[in-house]
Amino acid sequence: MTRDEIYEKLHEYLEDMFEVPPELITEDAQLYEDLDLDSIDAVDLVVKLQDLTGKKIPPDEFRTVRSVGDVVDRVHALLAA
Repeated sequence: MTRDEIYEKLHEYLEDMFEVPPELITEDAQLYEDLDLDSIDAVDLVVKLQDLTGKKIPPDEFRTVRSVGDVVDRVHALLAA
């Protein structure tokens, strides 16, 4: 899965699951400040990403994630590993 494909899926999840307006979703958008996600939303997102990748995502991997781009980078690195 390419970085662009991961970004597209993440964009879709943010819109569908959390009703984030599409124009707010950019690589630089901060999950908590700009997109108004909370810690429960983050857990739901990780579960959805695990379904997408078929891999377990260690919670430590996502503790430092702050932006949409960070999420894409982490998922891409996980798939490349």
